[in-house]
Amino acid sequence: MSSEEQGYFTEDNSAEVVISRNADAKDARVAEVMGAITRHLHAAVKEIEPTQEEWFEAIQFLTKVGHASDDWRQEFILLSDSLGVSMLVDAINNRKPSGASESTVLGPFHVADAPELPMGSDICLDQKGEPMLVKGRIVGIDGAPISGAKIDVWQANDEGFYDVQQKGLQPDFNLRGVFRTGDDGTYHFKGVKPKCYPIPDDGPVGKLLETLGRHPFRPAHLHYILEADGFETLITHIFDPDDPYIHTDAVFGVKESLLAKFKRVEDPEDIAEAGFDGPFFEVVHDFVLAPTS
Repeated sequence: MSSEEQGYFTEDNSAEVVISRNADAKDARVAEVMGAITRHLHAAVKEIEPTQEEWFEAIQFLTKVGHASDDWRQEFILLSDSLGVSMLVDAINNRKPSGASESTVLGPFHVADAPELPMGSDICLDQKGEPMLVKGRIVGIDGAPISGAKIDVWQANDEGFYDVQQKGLQPDFNLRGVFRTGDDGTYHFKGVKPKCYPIPDDGPVGKLLETLGRHPFRPAHLHYILEADGFETLITHIFDPDDPYIHTDAVFGVKESLLAKFKRVEDPEDIAEAGFDGPFFEVVHDFVLAPTS
């Protein structure tokens, strides 16, 4: 029986009939993916039993998502993020051995050519916000320090904006830097205490979140990409556990192992030793990289 002779379409066999038409697919993986999507989509439609008007409204929503996407804004990624799909794909593709630091989503604001700086540099170029010292170690699962690890860091400012969002207001490469560990595997740099911020909520995804009674905020965090020879690249964040949105991240990026205490330091001796003029926040977080297989 050819792919055109797999039976007539009914409510009961709808998914099977549609999938059978793909029997001559040129790409087996595409056929597998579309088969799974078709089965789950048809099952959802049968569970929901939408009216014709409701289904057209869903199509209109996806059309608006497409219209809102361009070279600078990807509303479909925003939709994927807000549905938790981005984090699920990240989890599936970044299963780590026991003891290794966990990953989370890259986010849309990474800049590939951030400057490499001497260890300990201040990445805050405009000196706005509450000063912060971030430090820790980069080690392997065996606890041995990793020398020469590349640490790419970036963060939003004290108003919740990245430099690329405020061209002309923030200096280029503000709150970004690349560092490399020495033989002891330690790292330290200065920045400013980050702030929670909303994902873009002026489009169809934002309206959907509002309809669902959800807020668009991400809790305060710092971004990291860690690379070292012989180890898997780690893309991750560290989060402020005292942030009001720490349990309701709009994109589901928070993991308990990535919480790092933002400790306010007011002792004059500690302030002087750290090289600040007044109180600052200290964040200590170690990372454990998984070996490449």
